[in-house]
Amino acid sequence: MKKWWKYSIIVVVLLAIGWGVYAYISHQNEKSNGSENIIYQNVGDDGSGQEVAIFAGGCFWCMEPPFEKLKGVNDVISGYTGGTTRNPTYDEVSSGNTGNQEAVLIKYDPKVISYKQLLDVFWRQIDPTDAQGQFVDRGTQYGASIFYVNAEQKAEAQASKKALIATDRFSEVVTPIKASSAFYQAETYHQDYYKKHAKSYKFYRNGSGRDSFLDKHWGKDREVSLPSYPESYSQADIKAKLTDEQYRVTQQNQTETAFQNKYDKNKAEGIYVDLVSGEPLFSSTDKYDSGTGWPSFTKPLVPNNVYEKEDDFLVQKRTEIRSKHADSHLGHVFSDGPQPTHLRYCMNSAALQFIPKKEMAEKGYGNFLYLFNKK
Repeated sequence: MKKWWKYSIIVVVLLAIGWGVYAYISHQNEKSNGSENIIYQNVGDDGSGQEVAIFAGGCFWCMEPPFEKLKGVNDVISGYTGGTTRNPTYDEVSSGNTGNQEAVLIKYDPKVISYKQLLDVFWRQIDPTDAQGQFVDRGTQYGASIFYVNAEQKAEAQASKKALIATDRFSEVVTPIKASSAFYQAETYHQDYYKKHAKSYKFYRNGSGRDSFLDKHWGKDREVSLPSYPESYSQADIKAKLTDEQYRVTQQNQTETAFQNKYDKNKAEGIYVDLVSGEPLFSSTDKYDSGTGWPSFTKPLVPNNVYEKEDDFLVQKRTEIRSKHADSHLGHVFSDGPQPTHLRYCMNSAALQFIPKKEMAEKGYGNFLYLFNKK
């Protein structure tokens, strides 16, 4: 009997060690399993008129939040650019041997926010005197740069740099302005890192020296006054605004009853926004009847306004979808949808507010009316 217990303990220990090694290797592979080339030159050809800006400012984890909170920014993608290695991995870029830099690609609506305003935000995130990295991250792979995509951006970037030099805020400004090249989207692990891994992000950021440097040099001018979403919403305000069911769904991650909800069968033209923040989330042009009893969409209207989070439901792993700014629970995404995305964003009606097409301009969503233009 004693031998049986002894062998059982040994087996359990070995299994635990094996699982730990497997989990660590999987985690490392997730961080560095290759990047994907993004074709960004034609982003506005869908009628949206959106444009692209590309900035490098050291660790891309820290460059997402200041741009993602801005109204008019539709997407912020962490990635690698400026080098010669195609589809580099995180490990390859961080080694400093690819010529690539960590950077963010920003898709924005120029009718809502200008490139000049994005430049104003960019300068307030970096140390422009450092040509060999940024803060605690050393090496040119962490250097700061502005990558222009056309002649107009080049001229605006040069003017913005000259204006910063003229303030004498810094002893020198060495941040280069370069022509853009291939941009490779970084691994999923690195996208929205500050949301998905909030504790480790805060620990890294607090120890990086970035905020103390920016506070010292910018002081009360550190924030640019631009339309943006609040960094947080008080539970008291949320509770006062929502019904009991809406609160249970958005704040307590519950699911409404299938087939007995407001928007499952809604076929009207318009967009769906977050109940708390009003951030645009989905469009009726991407809605379809999935037969599940919940409103379903093939893709988000503004990718920047949602983020994914692993959701362990009993023994089944699911991917939860939450709104970026209000952090509302919206629903889940599954890979059994129709073309072209093959995705099913299965949402709760209780997390959404529908804005009919005829009310969009009046309520501040007129920039999305292009979706309903008849070709």
